[in-house]
Formats: sequence, structure tokens, C-alpha cells
Amino acid sequence: MHVAGRIEDYALIGDMQTAALVCRDGTVDWLCLPRFDSPAVFAGLLGTEEHGFWRMGPASGDGSPRGADRRRYRGDSLVLESEWDTPRGTVRVIDFMPPRDGVPQVIRIVEGVSGRVPMRSELRMRFAYGWVVPWVHKVDGRTVAVAGPDSVWLDTSVETYGKDLTTYSDFTVSPGERIAFTISWQPSHHQPPALAEPEQSLEATEDFWREWVEHCTYHGPYRDAVVRSLITLKALTYAPTGGIVAAPTTSLPECIGGIRNWDYRFTWLRDAAITLSSLLRTGYREEARAWREWLLRAVAGDPENLQIMYGIAGERELGETELKWLPGYEDSRPVRVGNGAAGQLQLDVYGEVTEALHLAHMTGLARNDYASLLQIKLIEWVEKHWDEPDEGIWEVRGPRRHFVHSKVMTWVAVDRTVKLIESGDVDGPLERWKDLRETIHRDVCEKGYDKERNTFTQSYGSEELDASLLLIPQVGFLPPDDKRVIGTIEAIQRELSTEDGFVLRYPTAGEGLGVDGLEGDEGAFLACSFWLADDLAMIGRVEEARKLFEKLLSLRNDLGLLAEEWDSRLQRQVGNFPQAFSHVPLIDTALRLTASGAYGG
Repeated sequence: MHVAGRIEDYALIGDMQTAALVCRDGTVDWLCLPRFDSPAVFAGLLGTEEHGFWRMGPASGDGSPRGADRRRYRGDSLVLESEWDTPRGTVRVIDFMPPRDGVPQVIRIVEGVSGRVPMRSELRMRFAYGWVVPWVHKVDGRTVAVAGPDSVWLDTSVETYGKDLTTYSDFTVSPGERIAFTISWQPSHHQPPALAEPEQSLEATEDFWREWVEHCTYHGPYRDAVVRSLITLKALTYAPTGGIVAAPTTSLPECIGGIRNWDYRFTWLRDAAITLSSLLRTGYREEARAWREWLLRAVAGDPENLQIMYGIAGERELGETELKWLPGYEDSRPVRVGNGAAGQLQLDVYGEVTEALHLAHMTGLARNDYASLLQIKLIEWVEKHWDEPDEGIWEVRGPRRHFVHSKVMTWVAVDRTVKLIESGDVDGPLERWKDLRETIHRDVCEKGYDKERNTFTQSYGSEELDASLLLIPQVGFLPPDDKRVIGTIEAIQRELSTEDGFVLRYPTAGEGLGVDGLEGDEGAFLACSFWLADDLAMIGRVEEARKLFEKLLSLRNDLGLLAEEWDSRLQRQVGNFPQAFSHVPLIDTALRLTASGAYGG
């Protein structure tokens, strides 16, 4: 009997349109088809075996799966290899999803390494997030599962049989022998998909990733970590549109057993903009161009009503519902799909989007006149609304406030647009917006700064701190050597750090309702911890920054992947996985530390 593993037990494979999570014991516990945001075919991650899975591994007498003895990605790719040593020999399973050129496929190749190893494949498809049992039957020797609009086809050279609404294959693999299994999704009213070509697909997939990684311009001491993070970000990109999902999962909890469970399979402007920044700084201009085109389509015709997030093709309606039949990851309820935060006001996104467009312009991305026009339109909106309260970067579900970070990012939006006008590439009311920039700056410094404690605060008039304040020197709002910046960094270290030195986003309430309108606590937010390392390097505490950064690197799983948060009490990763908002600042901090020479060896 398989139960979902720890979050860090999972590997990511994907085709840049959707992704699967493969547990250490060889079980695919999560797969949405045909897109990241489609209903899951395997939802065992958020439930039980009854909600769908695909296990591949050595046969055991009691039927219980065992974790692989070794696993790794093949070089700089998204091709996973897992190896088991058994009393009868050693076997390898190669898992991957070919970059899509037709129907989505998951391919699993079983390879004998030594001895003769009995193997078993167990495939239990459950459509609609584990709710619907499909009709499974044979068509011309192929196994197909059909339910409503969906069909999934299984192709393999070994015999299959059905039992207990599950498709099994029992076989033995010898040294050098390779046996492939492929599942392919197809709309149920279409003709059957073409037969898979697993070996050719494997070669093409490896070639794709090898060629893509060759464009990376970073060659510093943390190259392995940076490249793995870049590959992960590429895997989270929806290739047809250029949209970037925050994570490929929903409802992995920020606190085990708690209610802080959200759907991250959408494109947050904030996450996508900072991802764009990291890609541009490491040589990936084509991804940056594709994201800019996605942005222009998503907000086309209505920039005044900019949403904080969109669907991966630019959809606006992301209604939030609960899947009550799923018990949740380790009983963490509710399981949510969709995201109600899409309707929130978060002023900071105007700054992040403008910064991304500014960086694209500064790094020589081909000019797009509509992008410049959009930037002007956004600032016209900011000019009218910057002084309003909002829900802030952390999407609080309590009352709106005047969040300091939000105000700082409206300053960024105006500042970058002023620079665009000064460059002569676009016309705009330069002097008026220079005055606006100064007005916002003065407002933040007067109302968001606590003179007694020498620190900026979470919101105007509050005493709470917020890790987003660490971005003040990084976006250029104040220089790193400003006493207010140093005071804020030190205050956050004192008041928001965990015992092991990682950073919480803000104080949570435990039993009552906190500033975010939610009960319960959460783990240390990994992005915030990287921001602290960045700031420490900026203020000259370089060795301290390096130690924190390398401590953060040690939290990655054995394949180099990070979730959203780290639970210092349970010593495990929590939150959706893998998380773009963790891998982006990893890249940024590596670049900063490399530039400062702050590394050992």
C-alpha cells in the first residue's frame, strides 16, 4: 500500500505544458492532463491510492513499494533515473515527458542493470481529480481509459491485465533489456494517438535539454544549483503561450494539517516577472520575449483592470472551489482548485511588471511599441490609485492595509517609467511623474518607518515587520548603506527569523486570526530567506550571506528542488512544489554572491 511521500520525496518531469510528480518509490502521484491547470488523472498526492496513481518498481511479496536506492536527473535534463538494488539484481527506471509535439505523453523505460529482476506496473487512472472511474478496455491490443471528454492510452510490449479497477503488468527484466510503457492523453472523440516511439523520444528529450542549457551564461561556483533551478523554471513555462505557472500543484499545505492550501497552477504577474528577470540575467532572451507577448495578450485592451494572476493562456476567470472528496495531503484540508485571490488589489504587481518590461528593454530585447504603451497606461492608473490600501504581496484575506512593500513597488513602477521617458523611447509627462516619484518616496519614509525602532514596518501605523521589506535596497528605493535599510534588515533577523536562521514572511496568529485573516502558522518562506542573504551581501556582510545561502541550498531535495517553505519544527519542505518563487531568488542570490566573490573553494 502506497501513501504519498514527503514533499521532498518527489521528482518533477514535464513537457512545458503540464508536469508529473514521481515519488522516490516509483509512483506517479500527480499528473494533470493535458495542461497544468487541467483536472488530475493521478491525484493520489492529495488523497489515497483510490484517487489515481501509476507505480513502477521491483515486485515485492507484500505489495508494498520501496524507495529507490539512487536517483538522479540525467545530466542537465528533466529525464529522471531511479535505481533499485534487490536480492535478484539491480534495475533502473527512466521517467520523462517528451517536449510536446503532438499529444502529451509520460514514458517510463525499465532497464535491467544486473541479474533478473521481477517488476510490476500498477496503473490506476481516476479522472476529474480522482472523482471519476473511467471505462478501461482494449482497442487493437492497446489499453484505453475513457471518461467524458478524456481518454488515456497505455502502450507497452508486455502483457497487461485488469484487477480491482487497476491495470497491472508483471514481467522480468534482464541485463541490457529495456521495456517501455507510455501513456498518452487524447480527446476521447479523436482517433487513437499514434504509437509511441520511446527510445527516439528519449534521445530527442535529452537533446532538447542539453541544447537549452547551453544558452546559460552563468558559469560561477553555484552553476549546478543555478542550472537545475533554470530547468525547473523552464519546465513551469507553458510553451504555447509563454505563461509561467507558480507551481504545478495545488493544495500542498504551508502547514501540515492546516488550511493554508492554495492552487498555484496559474500565472502570477509577480512570479512571472521575477522569473523573467532571472532568465534574462542568465541568457534566456527567447523565454523573456515569449512572456512579454503573453503579458501583452493577457492585459490587452484593459490595462486599467490589471489582475494579479491569469490562467496560463491569459484567462481571467479563476473561480475557487473545494474538492470535498479529497482528504488532502496528510489530511490538510480543504483541497482547493482555482484561486479567489485573482480578484484582489495588489499594487506591487504594477512595479514588478514595469521592472520586467524595463529590464527587457535595457537588455536589448527587440522593441515592442505596445509594451511601451502598456507601461504608460499602467503608470496612469498608478498615479490615480497608489495611495489606496490593498491586499499586498502575500494576498491577505483580512482587511486591506497600506502595505509598505506595495507603496515601494508603486515607486518602482514610476521610477522605471521615468527612466524610459528619459531614454527618449517613449513620450510622457516627465516632470509630473518625477514629482509623483518623489511624493511616493516621501510618503513611505514618513508613514512606513518606525524611528524608535529604526525599521520599516509591514504597513502604515503597524508594529509588525514583513520580510518583503528586504526588497527595499534590491529595487533601489534606498541605498544598502542607508541606516534605515540596515536597521530593517537587523530587525527582521531578530523578529522574523526561526531558530535555524530562516525567515518568516510576517508574524502569524497560531490559534486566532492574524493580519492575513487566516488561522494557523506556516513555515519559513524560502524566497524571503534568499532575500535576506542578498541583503546581507549588499551591506557588506558577505561571509554571513554566503553561509545562509549555502544553508538554504542544503534544504533542496536530492534532485535540487525546493517547495515554497521550510518547516523548521518538522525539518521538511512544505507548500506547493516545486515553486518558482523559491528557485528564482536562488538564482539571483547566486549571481550576487558570485559577483562579490563570496564563496569558498
